[in-house]
Amino acid sequence: MTVITVTSRELSQGVARAKRAAKSGPVFITDRGKPAHVLLSIDEYRRLANQRRNLAEALSMPGLAGIEFELHRARIRTTAPDLD
Repeated sequence: MTVITVTSRELSQGVARAKRAAKSGPVFITDRGKPAHVLLSIDEYRRLANQRRNLAEALSMPGLAGIEFELHRARIRTTAPDLD
């Protein structure tokens, strides 16, 4: 899958090109250098919207290997309420 990144300005100047690029993969649109939006073909959007995944499947998606993710066990302590 090809991933393309364009700036908001580039998108404004070449919408047709971005739409063609979205046929082969997502087009990331940046604002001030940070990803802000993703342009997908309608078929890809429908495929993603209709997918049911569990957390393990979502975290094993291609392209996510470089993201660091640590889980820490939450410790929740309860105390009896003071009713006096």
